Amino acid sequence: MKNGIVIADAGPIISLTLVDKLEILDKLFDEVKIPYAVWEEVTRDESKPFVAKIKLYFEDKTYKINGFNELTFIMDYGESESLILYKELKANFLLIDDKKARDIAENLGINCIGTLGLLSTAKDKCLIPELKPVFEDFLRNKRYYSLELMNMILEQKQEKKISTLPGTFK
Repeated sequence: MKNGIVIADAGPIISLTLVDKLEILDKLFDEVKIPYAVWEEVTRDESKPFVAKIKLYFEDKTYKINGFNELTFIMDYGESESLILYKELKANFLLIDDKKARDIAENLGINCIGTLGLLSTAKDKCLIPELKPVFEDFLRNKRYYSLELMNMILEQKQEKKISTLPGTFK
């Protein structure tokens, strides 16, 4: 059984694309959507190697919000439109990693999940055999998640911890 509608913010989209795990969204959710502001953010720099994949995946999943975006004063444009789109579409989850934006969203009653939590769920559903190689790919691609948090998740899933610091990872 899938988990309804997810609205994705830019950070998780880029992270999942860089580790070739974007398709997990389709396996976990009935619908994946992004606001136009996130589309602009993730496709702006065409020189980035991941942009073509993102364009292909999200070309029919991008929506303009209907309401006024009053949240741009407290968070960035993509994050704020993600929250508004979540409310407008009565989504089930907001995929977001930024701590400040996530705290605001949760205070507004929005059901949030981060990239690491999403991948942990994917492992529980046997969509990913191991998390450690994915987490190491994050480090190789300069996607900075807390090493402590990644190791805590790896320990919970009975996988070996990452023993090196992100700056020294090869």
